[in-house]
Amino acid sequence: SPEVGAKLFEKKGCSLCHTVDGSPKIGPSWKGLFGKMENITGSGPVKVDENYLRESMLDPQKQIVQGFPPSMPQTPLKDREVLSLIEYIKSLK
Repeated sequence: SPEVGAKLFEKKGCSLCHTVDGSPKIGPSWKGLFGKMENITGSGPVKVDENYLRESMLDPQKQIVQGFPPSMPQTPLKDREVLSLIEYIKSLK
C-alpha cells in the first residue's frame, strides 16, 4: 500500500537521496515520476512503469537517469516492499 511505501521510504533510506516534493537531490524526485519518460545515460528515454521501478530498486546500477550519479546502493528488498514502494511512487502525483 502507499502508506506502507511511505514508511519504507524513510526506513530503507530512500529519503537520503530522493525527495517527494519535485526537487532533485542525489537522485531524481519521486513526485510525478510514474508514467514519465526519463533519459537513461547511454541508452535514451525509458517510460517509468512498474517494471522500470522494480528493476531500478533491485538492480540500481543498470539504468542511470541522465544527470544523476550512479550512487544508488544495492538495497535488499522483499517483493512486498518493492510493491509497496511502487504504490507509494504511483500516489505521488
